[in-house]
Amino acid sequence: MARRIAAGAAYGGGGIGLAGAAAVGVVLAELRMAKRQVGHGSGGRVPVADGRYGHTYDSPGEPPLRLTVLGDSTAAGQGVHRAGQTPGALLASGLAAVAERPVELHNVALPGATSDDLDRQVALVLADASRVPDICVIMIGANDVTHHLPATRSVRHLSGAVRRLRTAGAEVVVGTCPDLGTIEPVQQPLRWLARRASRQLAAAQTIGTVQQGGRTVSLGDLLGPEFAANPRELFGPDNYHPSAEGYATAAMAVLPTLCAALGLWPAEEDRPEISRREGFLPVARAAAEAAAEPGTEVTAAVPTGPRGPWALLKRRRRRRVREPEPAPAGQSPASDRRSDQASA
Repeated sequence: MARRIAAGAAYGGGGIGLAGAAAVGVVLAELRMAKRQVGHGSGGRVPVADGRYGHTYDSPGEPPLRLTVLGDSTAAGQGVHRAGQTPGALLASGLAAVAERPVELHNVALPGATSDDLDRQVALVLADASRVPDICVIMIGANDVTHHLPATRSVRHLSGAVRRLRTAGAEVVVGTCPDLGTIEPVQQPLRWLARRASRQLAAAQTIGTVQQGGRTVSLGDLLGPEFAANPRELFGPDNYHPSAEGYATAAMAVLPTLCAALGLWPAEEDRPEISRREGFLPVARAAAEAAAEPGTEVTAAVPTGPRGPWALLKRRRRRRVREPEPAPAGQSPASDRRSDQASA
């Protein structure tokens, strides 16, 4: 199914239906119930975390690494109250510590965005050709599922965004669609349908991203098994967006892939470990496995083969990331807050 969605995205195919007509009435009733119980209580504001992280690594004449975050409310950090708790700030701080180099963070994510907003966000990122990011993180997909955006259209926009950023010279890491089937108030059969739709989209996103030279990390962790086991700790007050602990869990999964994309890990860590069930697989199979296992990385390996392109599937060891310490006065990231332009 993921292969069909990705092919439809590449060649202009239509959407893929996920539910039979007989289930529509039940699903719509469940959806109305779920909407009354989730998405409220986050305060409607997102901390602005843009700025420089890792001031202690400042070195005369050496520019900072540039990290840009694109996507939806999850990428923006909706659901927390301090800038340092957002995923962008956590990743910038962690990246600065690994690289021992300052990191300049710029976040253009929009709460409520679906993948068709990526065209606008990429245009903002590439508006100044002299400040192309070293690496971009894209987190998108949840709203595509909840707003019934056709999966082929969703993947088409994401693939186009990755292609434009890679052509400009930026590395790209995509956090794929989280597992919406773990949102606590959602009941069956909507829970099953949400999980199925989320995983199919995540797998298709992986195929499209890898084909354009990017890397993906499965964000089932974001709303996945760990969240299902600890919903009171990892979900925020609106029962939909992650809490500070939840964002830290997601950042731990993404940070190693950021470091690998920038060549900050030792070369031996990029070799597959049989004991961790890593290896080279046809890209569609690697995408399916990653969608089913949170925190799994997929990157391009062999462009052609008897079963199409191949990818390297990695289960990288997570790196703990801590909330950034406040910087000296006049050097801290922006502390004011921006209002949502749309609800997630």
